[in-house]
Amino acid sequence: MAKTKVITNVRVVAESEIIDQGYVRVSEDTITEIGRGDFTSATDDLVIDGGGQLLIPGMIDVHIHGANGYDMMDGTAQSIEEVSQACASTGCTSFLATSVSSTLDSLLRMIDRVKEVAGREPGARIVGIHTEGPYLNVKRKGMQNEAYLRHPDLDEMQRVVVQAGPLLKMVTVAPELPGGMELVSHLSAQGIVVAIAHSDATYDEAQEAFQRGACHITHCFNGMRPIHHRDPGLIVAAFDQPSVSVQAIVDHVHLHPAIVRMMYRLKGAERMVLITDALQAMGLGDGEYTFGGHHVTVRDGVARLKDGTLASSTVTMNQALRNTVELGIPLHEAVTMAASTPAEILGLPRKGTIRSGADADLVLLDDHYEVVWTMVEGQFVYGPESRLEI
Repeated sequence: MAKTKVITNVRVVAESEIIDQGYVRVSEDTITEIGRGDFTSATDDLVIDGGGQLLIPGMIDVHIHGANGYDMMDGTAQSIEEVSQACASTGCTSFLATSVSSTLDSLLRMIDRVKEVAGREPGARIVGIHTEGPYLNVKRKGMQNEAYLRHPDLDEMQRVVVQAGPLLKMVTVAPELPGGMELVSHLSAQGIVVAIAHSDATYDEAQEAFQRGACHITHCFNGMRPIHHRDPGLIVAAFDQPSVSVQAIVDHVHLHPAIVRMMYRLKGAERMVLITDALQAMGLGDGEYTFGGHHVTVRDGVARLKDGTLASSTVTMNQALRNTVELGIPLHEAVTMAASTPAEILGLPRKGTIRSGADADLVLLDDHYEVVWTMVEGQFVYGPESRLEI
């Protein structure tokens, strides 16, 4: 049996407070104790000194397409495994494997590969699948490939639902398309989080979608009808609905700092989710890539199509957390956006928090928000402490 681990001398971002000098005890895959100051160690405890650094709950990325040169749509199990490892190295301990618009065959192949890897991930855990498209509005397509965009098809979608089973957690759609409202009702009735983006929905159309069960906005402000004072559109409709949550790509490119702060003021940390929306360039940097059937150029960390359209991002979860704090949002609230809120949205009560009885998904960060080590369900999966596993 593995030794009980005690992580000492850390600033703990716990469920309701930040403990400046605390410790966390982990037994097998579960957090069993959180305390401050000194602790009583048993002779068989494995004591790990955190060096006074920051201990946060493992972050959860509900929207990631790839990393380290691998794309979730590659059709190989290795790609899913590589993304899992890349996530762990950036402080993300759970993620939704996210598709882009494609043929049905390509989407079903991606689902099969995710199912192969789920349960034996080398790093971050796959907690579900997020299909972004193909039922998106060409008028707001962004980087989505127009060749694959189509109107909602309930029969086709049900094939996806059956193939993915309980792994299908989130679907992004444009509800204003013919058949879109029926699709929203169909998916939400099955407990799937229905998100809206790449949409030209009006305010009234968005409100109807919310009434039918849509509850989430994918990469808010990007890929949707902009706000006009006589035509408020989807964005204002979402902020008018307290229960609707919104994703934010905080990479200094997709959202102006004032917009990020406004989102936080209006939605609060409990309805705002930090995401990466990363493509395979995450972790590799500048260069030429293929994504969603497009040629993508990454320059100075910004991914664009040939016409200048933004094509996902290269930000990591730890960078998004740092950027959010640097914009003036309190650390505890930023961690909520990166961990607790996505866990709540996905129905994962044991994840996204540091409390007794929660999964031991923990991340140690240095003063610059760089990841020192990552623990997933009590096991070190990234960092030098992985050699301590017994």
